[in-house]
Amino acid sequence: MRNKKRTSNSRKSAKTENDKKGFGTMNIILVIVGISLFSFTICMIWTFFIYGSIPDTLCTCVFAALGGECGVMGMIKTSKEKYRDRQWEQEDRKALEAEREKEPDVAGCNDVSSD
Repeated sequence: MRNKKRTSNSRKSAKTENDKKGFGTMNIILVIVGISLFSFTICMIWTFFIYGSIPDTLCTCVFAALGGECGVMGMIKTSKEKYRDRQWEQEDRKALEAEREKEPDVAGCNDVSSD
């Protein structure tokens, strides 16, 4: 019990418990972005077959908007992970300090005096 420390397994199990809650918002947004990009690409291929060219400005704007959305979601996810890691680190420190306070000072207990 002395070196009882939160292991990565308990953190992984906590993460899998959160994953069981349902399909997350970011996952829904990623599916929407994927479907939008796929349908846009099909429409642009169809437009190219009919007219022989595609609106380049529109293509640039659509890819920039969808890429920007994915970039923002990546930043959000990264900041959440950093915050969670920091939270776990603080919890581990508090648990270690509490454990040290509970342990008695046994530095001088093993001294055997010979008379």
